[in-house]
Amino acid sequence: MSDIHYNQLKSLSARQLISALFRDGFRLVHQQGSHQQYGNADGRRVTVTFHSPSQTFPLKTLKSMLEKQAHWNLEDLKRLDII
Repeated sequence: MSDIHYNQLKSLSARQLISALFRDGFRLVHQQGSHQQYGNADGRRVTVTFHSPSQTFPLKTLKSMLEKQAHWNLEDLKRLDII
């Protein structure tokens, strides 16, 4: 079970998420339309889909990007100033 409280993150915008990805060493590796794929040197990949930089994400999508793709935990979110 995740120790991340996603209700605190429901207002995380695409701009904020991408900024945190850059701070964690991710770089834009591919873009097709509104899908941007970011990669890290350790092999992690995160796909961010948005139409506006201020757009927020549904909680299920956010959980997938943070936990399953970026492999971030609560400590990582605090370190990256997301929480």
